[in-house]
Amino acid sequence: MAAESQMLPLGTEAPDFALPDVVTGETVKLTDLSEAAALLVMFICRHCPYVAHVRPGLARLGHDHTDTGLAIVAISPNDPLTYPEDAPVSLAGEAREAGYVFPYLFDETQEVAKAYHAACTPDFFLFNEDRRLVYRGQFDDSRPGGDRPLTGADLRGAIDAVLEGRPVTDDQRPSVGCSIKWRQGNEPV
Repeated sequence: MAAESQMLPLGTEAPDFALPDVVTGETVKLTDLSEAAALLVMFICRHCPYVAHVRPGLARLGHDHTDTGLAIVAISPNDPLTYPEDAPVSLAGEAREAGYVFPYLFDETQEVAKAYHAACTPDFFLFNEDRRLVYRGQFDDSRPGGDRPLTGADLRGAIDAVLEGRPVTDDQRPSVGCSIKWRQGNEPV
């Protein structure tokens, strides 16, 4: 079922996290990324056709920003009991197949997704050097089965602005994707 970003208020401080990387098994913490000039937190998964559509663009984005000062983490919040493709072993395979060069974390308790008010996959949150939210919204205006090319223009424009010390536009459109698959009884209030 398609859902839109909740559009967390700009200026919100990045919620803390400490989650395991599905590829390395190591725990990645928000504090580990404190030296980066900007931080991109992406909520993604394997099964969603919206994420599958942007997957090549996410991989390119990671490669394009390996040495630019942008830290990137992907987080999968979905319940693997109802969506086995979103279990850590499967996500590790996805990371390797897609060529992701950023940590791909698993939010087993779904508490991090709740703290970020993530609503869909993909859902993007860009924070400045002070870890204040400056962008939340879509990758670009392409959609699965649509006629718009996958460019990442919206997100890339925001990243470029932050890294160049320019203000990020307030014209931000919600991301659209599959609703997060909450564990039964764990849905956000």
